[in-house]
Amino acid sequence: MNRKTLQGGDYYDFLLTNDSSFFQHPFHGLHMSSVIESTAGKPSTSVRQVPRFTSVRTIGALILREMNTSYGRNPGGYIWAVLQPAGGLAIMVAVFSVGFRSPPLGTNFAIFYATGLLPFMAFMDVAGKIGQSLNYSRPFLAYPRISFMDAIIARLILNSLTQLLVSYILFTMILMLYETRTTLEMGRIALAYAMVGSLSFGIGVLNCFLMSQFRVWQQVWGILMRPMFLISGIFFMYDDIPEPYRSYLWYNPLMQITGEMRAAFYVNYGGEYVSPGYVFSIALVTSAFGLLFLRRYHRDILYS
Repeated sequence: MNRKTLQGGDYYDFLLTNDSSFFQHPFHGLHMSSVIESTAGKPSTSVRQVPRFTSVRTIGALILREMNTSYGRNPGGYIWAVLQPAGGLAIMVAVFSVGFRSPPLGTNFAIFYATGLLPFMAFMDVAGKIGQSLNYSRPFLAYPRISFMDAIIARLILNSLTQLLVSYILFTMILMLYETRTTLEMGRIALAYAMVGSLSFGIGVLNCFLMSQFRVWQQVWGILMRPMFLISGIFFMYDDIPEPYRSYLWYNPLMQITGEMRAAFYVNYGGEYVSPGYVFSIALVTSAFGLLFLRRYHRDILYS
């Protein structure tokens, strides 16, 4: 059977399930098997060891499969990944430019809302995709060669790179079309997206366990995230909120990410309230608990 005879994502399904080296996995430790052979009446033992870098091949196959199933089967493919946030930004700019003379910071509506909306959408997309990793890859996780970490890492890599590309395209378009009067600090932009990536991984891994173990959690999580769109600083500045509500908003890690991103574009805005250590701490704690629970219960989840 060759690649041409397999359509769409079926090729990657075949690769994952039919490769002869896909029967052991380094995540589960070093697997060695003894084969007793008879030579001249004396048994001898030969040892078969797991090929190197098989986990990298598994993750690569899972990434290719998801690229095909998520973007390759829909008309437009990756174009929709760009058009969705672009359309949201266009609507926000059109509505708020009619009601207000200038945004809360700077002079350009598009760049102001982009610095809040794009990190928020990146978090929602990556965390949501990681949260569904077990359910999405459940048929393949029955094979000893493939672990739940392969599925999680594949989704983290693919969707993080996709969101970075979408942000790069949209920010570049805005800077080319408008005189935004902003000065980019690449170090702070990188820090903001590192905060997005770590928080997405931590929340996503914890949700991966909760959504797989408790079916109702997916609906609960959706309800909890709806107000986050309004209280994560996309439409307003943290400094403009009166006390005591300002102190409450500080504990929202997405508010911290928005502040860091705005400080990266507006040189006169310091964002003194931003604490990257706080965001990374939440990411570390949620990652630790999520991985601990998944390692303990992932077999129960798969066979339930």
